[in-house]
Amino acid sequence: MTKRRVAGAGSDVPPPAMPTDRVYEAVYAAVIDQRLPPGTRLREEELAQAFAVSRTVVRQALHQLAQDGIITLQPNRGARVPEPTRRDGEHVFDARRVVECEVVRRLAGKLSAAQLAELRALVAAEERATRSQNKQEAIRLSGRFHLELARLSGNPIFLRLLEELLPTTSLLMALYKAPGEPMCVAHSHRRLLAGLERDGAGAAATEMRRHLNEIERSLSQLASPAVPALRDVFSAYRGGGT
Repeated sequence: MTKRRVAGAGSDVPPPAMPTDRVYEAVYAAVIDQRLPPGTRLREEELAQAFAVSRTVVRQALHQLAQDGIITLQPNRGARVPEPTRRDGEHVFDARRVVECEVVRRLAGKLSAAQLAELRALVAAEERATRSQNKQEAIRLSGRFHLELARLSGNPIFLRLLEELLPTTSLLMALYKAPGEPMCVAHSHRRLLAGLERDGAGAAATEMRRHLNEIERSLSQLASPAVPALRDVFSAYRGGGT
């Protein structure tokens, strides 16, 4: 499995060394950031032009993305961004509740001052992005907050599971969440942080469950996101070093 990063467009994380990794990471981040709407067709030729790589490199990246469940790849139909159903959403949030409630249960009362400060900085940045109506940045930071909690748990399996669940969550948001709303609500993240500062594992898990339930309940209407040109989508990631 390709190693993913807690990053997105505009990240200062160094780019992967291999061209296949570069394509993989950019497509993964574009799904998370909702720059690639559900149903978008990922044509090899367009991606090769967008990244100035061969179609062989693109094909390898698409196969890896399909193996990791980020895209679908079907004979005679090519690669597409998935279009998850409401039933898929139920499964995703069931899994997220299991993983993330356990993550915060383990972290409650055990985070250092430096770790809490880093998490507060993420939430503050998310709030600024939301106020400035920078949707993609708010979404990226929201996902990064959840991934950072999983990373701090010290269990790499938790982190990998959440990395696999977040793309489908973003696609569900794009399909079923009212336009203009962020992936999560930053004030909910602040409440989570308050719970984590206290040595109350049960309270932290309850707050995470409430938070995830709130997100799931917000998925109500079926939207039809516009499909952008791939060269426009990935210009953001080339500029950010992805």
